[in-house]
Amino acid sequence: MTGDQGGKIDVLVLDRQRTFADAVASWLEAETDAAVVVAAYSAQSARCTMASAHVEIMIVDDDLPDGAALTLCAEASGHGHLPRIIMMSVSAEARRIVAAIRAGAVAWVCKDESAKHLLHVIGRVTRGEAWVPPAELENVFQLMLHEQGQVGDNDPLATLTPREQAVLWQVAEGADRKEVAERLHVSVNTVRTHMQSLMRKLGVHSALEAVALTRSRLDTPTPEGQRPQG
Repeated sequence: MTGDQGGKIDVLVLDRQRTFADAVASWLEAETDAAVVVAAYSAQSARCTMASAHVEIMIVDDDLPDGAALTLCAEASGHGHLPRIIMMSVSAEARRIVAAIRAGAVAWVCKDESAKHLLHVIGRVTRGEAWVPPAELENVFQLMLHEQGQVGDNDPLATLTPREQAVLWQVAEGADRKEVAERLHVSVNTVRTHMQSLMRKLGVHSALEAVALTRSRLDTPTPEGQRPQG
């Protein structure tokens, strides 16, 4: 479907290039389990759709004029139900990716990537994970660390419970939620709950931001000489 629908929308594709938005929406509707896929061509159109329907995933053109993509992303972050937002652009630059993450996005995809890759990212986002192009991941973390400043005496990580610390260490080392659950012998839902709690305590909006706070300590042992095990 390419028009506004009431109720629940699995994926909302927002791109100023109508042909591109329609093509992505049509492909997702035909090739995935997404029952309702809607295309929008302006930030205002997307706002109207979100106001009348429950949107699960939103794919947003980061090249919308006048910073409309970041504004829309920040607005969506303030809703009771936060759509999982994937930013899409013709390029991948660390500063833009960080800005998108700060606004509430959880993934970044380049438009020249394959449809199969987009489907892979959507799958990860659906599972509550994040995605940044691997080539830019270290630059993104470094920029986040620079903006946040080095961890000082008031270490925000100290506010986390031992289990939350263990979950965060695992995620920082590249494990997805299923892998974390297996390593710590808990359910995926429990891992999700811990992630939500620790992000709230750290004052961040995404797992990527939480990981950025941890990166500078990945080689620092605990008092017992081991990383947290939960």
